[in-house]
Amino acid sequence: MSIHKDITIYDIAEALNLSPATVSRGLKEHPSIRKDTRKRILDKAKEMGYRQNFFASNLRRNRTNTIGVIVPRLNSYFMSAVIAGMEKIANQAGYNLIISQSMESVAKEIVNAKTLYNTRVDGLLVSLAYGTDDISHFEDLLEKGVPLIFFDRVFDHPLCTSIVIDNYKAGYEVTQHLISQGCRRIVHATASLKRNVYADRLKGYKHALSDNGIPYDEKLVFINNLSEQASTEVCKTLLQMEPRPDAIFASNDAFAVNCIRELKQAGISIPQDIAVAGFNNDPLSKVIEPNLTTVNYPGNEMGEVAASTLIRRLDLQHGTSLNTIVLRHELIVRESSLRKPKV
Repeated sequence: MSIHKDITIYDIAEALNLSPATVSRGLKEHPSIRKDTRKRILDKAKEMGYRQNFFASNLRRNRTNTIGVIVPRLNSYFMSAVIAGMEKIANQAGYNLIISQSMESVAKEIVNAKTLYNTRVDGLLVSLAYGTDDISHFEDLLEKGVPLIFFDRVFDHPLCTSIVIDNYKAGYEVTQHLISQGCRRIVHATASLKRNVYADRLKGYKHALSDNGIPYDEKLVFINNLSEQASTEVCKTLLQMEPRPDAIFASNDAFAVNCIRELKQAGISIPQDIAVAGFNNDPLSKVIEPNLTTVNYPGNEMGEVAASTLIRRLDLQHGTSLNTIVLRHELIVRESSLRKPKV
């Protein structure tokens, strides 16, 4: 198999009998080079298959114009919306994204961080895996002055900005709504409490119960990976409880939608027997019957704000005064939780 040598500016210079410096300026369309000479250089470069080495050029400027992104999983509507927001802002500013997923594995997250460090990304946008206890695997980047922005699943660090919603308030609002519909035994399905999003929603759930004089029952809180299989197992368990729960507050919509499906197959009326609410305002929430009560979590906006904050750090070469940026959220009440007529 023959190996084709990359064409360099020296090859173009030799072919045109010009100096390499002239060719270099011509390829950059520098105004000091005559227009006809620039055209000759560009035409010859195209003819010879010349490819500009942006990597080497960027290294000379100590900038790669790439931003690393680490997410837990790519297969969710919320994360797709976040990345779309990041792409929009990054592309407008002349940056490219390198996207990796941890698959909820701390070990994979560590490998991803090392890979992005070696790739010399200019900055990093991270949503942490379920089990991440510390962020020591990002220290090499921080020591090099590479800005790190956490979003959604965050970690409190003096050098890092976090982009979140008020998960405590959202958890409180969902639980308060279910209580207003007459629910008293409310199941809360959540994930690893190491992560702020789930710990804060649980706090909101607990405080809403307390404010309404409802005792907290740890048997009604299910901590799992929020998968379809987990939702099936939770439904089987709660159907055997006595007395049976009268509501489910799930920490994502996919889990809630599968609960509705499982419960309806078991002959349970939604919301009359069991009211259901989710989180994230996934398109699934408007497809399931009855439509799902949920929290609108602005993924696209979160991605835009995260990317804008990072790029501002890169351009200004100094940190932001804000350690945490809190975005708005909205409780969207639909038929899956409405047990009482709207007033």
